[in-house]
Amino acid sequence: NKFNKRMVIYETSDQATLSSRDAVYFLLVHLCTKISEVSFRIKMPLDDFGTRCSVLLATGVGLASATGYGLYKYLANYWDNQPPQKWRQVGELADLYIYPIKSCGAIRVSHMDCTIIGPKLGLLRDRIFMVTRTDGTYICARTFPKLLLIQPSFDEQYEQMTLSAPGMPDIIVPVADLFSVDPVKAWVWGQPVTATDCSEELARWISRFVLNEESGLRLVFYPLDIPTRPVRERQHVKLTARDTGALHNSTSFMLLTEASVGDLNRRLQKPVTAQQFRPNFVVKGPGAFEEDDWKWIKIGETVYRNVKPCNRCSVITVDPETGIRSNENEPMKTLKTFRMKPGLETPVMGMQMGIRTEGTVRLGNAVYVGY
Repeated sequence: NKFNKRMVIYETSDQATLSSRDAVYFLLVHLCTKISEVSFRIKMPLDDFGTRCSVLLATGVGLASATGYGLYKYLANYWDNQPPQKWRQVGELADLYIYPIKSCGAIRVSHMDCTIIGPKLGLLRDRIFMVTRTDGTYICARTFPKLLLIQPSFDEQYEQMTLSAPGMPDIIVPVADLFSVDPVKAWVWGQPVTATDCSEELARWISRFVLNEESGLRLVFYPLDIPTRPVRERQHVKLTARDTGALHNSTSFMLLTEASVGDLNRRLQKPVTAQQFRPNFVVKGPGAFEEDDWKWIKIGETVYRNVKPCNRCSVITVDPETGIRSNENEPMKTLKTFRMKPGLETPVMGMQMGIRTEGTVRLGNAVYVGY
C-alpha cells in the first residue's frame, strides 16, 4: 500500500521527480513483496517440498518478468517526458496571438505569459469565452462563420474586454465580475465544463449579430486557472489532461511556421494567411513542415512538448477578414492532397503543444528544438 500510494503521488504530480534509481528500488521492493505474498498463499502439503520450490521459483520468475517489463515501460515513459539537455536554434517568434473567444477574432500581442491554462496577459486569456446555445452546447465558426467577425479588444491594463462587430455598437464585457457569478451548464465536444454566464445584454448582442434574432445564443466564461477536462483524443498518447487548457478543443498552445504557410500558398490560386489557422505562435526560420518532427520546443522561459499534430476542420475554409466560406473548399481541398496522416480523417497543419515549463515569451524570442 505504501508503494502504491507513493507511485500514485509521483504519477499525478505536476513535476515528475522520481529518479531511475528510485523507480528500480520501488519496483524491486514491490516484486519481493508480491513473491512473499504468493509463497505464503500457496496451499500444499509440507512434505511436498520439491513441488513447493518449483512453484515458488516459477512464480518468482513470472513476477520478475512482468515487473521487469513494467519497469521498462515506466522508465521509458519517464525519460521520454523529461526535457532534453541539448537544444538547437531553429528560428524566432514572428507573431503571437491570443483568442479570448472560441471561433472569434484574435488579439495580436508583443508578449504573453504562458501557463497551464494557456496564453494570458492579465485577464486576457486564450479561449476563455465561448458562444453557446441556450442549452449550453457551444457553437463555432464551422456552422456560424460570422463569429469570426466578432473582434475582441482589451484595455491597456488587460482588465476589460470590448466586443466589436460590423453593424453593431461596441459592448463592454466586465471580465473581473465574471469570476463570482453563479455557474451554468456548458459543454465542449460533449464534455461538461465549468462556466459562468456573461449577461442577458451580451446574449442579446451575440444573438442579434449571429442569428439576427433577439435570443438563442449566450456568451459564457471559464473562471478557473487550471484545466478540468479529461483527454478526449486518446489515440494521442502524449496528450495529457494538464494540456487541455480552458475551453480549447485539444490543447492550450498551437504553433505554425511561416514556411509551412508559404509552401501551401504556392499550391493555391488564392493565398491564405497564418491567421486562417488560428495559431498562438508563428515561427520564422524553419523549413516547411519541419515542425512535424519536433519533439521538444523552448521559447524564452518556456518549454513545451509536441503532443499531437493539428488536424484541421472546415473553419480554415472561412476567410477571417470577411467571414465568407470558400466556394472551392480551400485551403482544405489542397491540404488533403499532401498533408494527410495515418489514422486521421482530416489534413494536418501545425502542431499542438502541452506546456512543461511556464514563463513569458516575446516577439523575436529565439525558438529552440530539443534533441
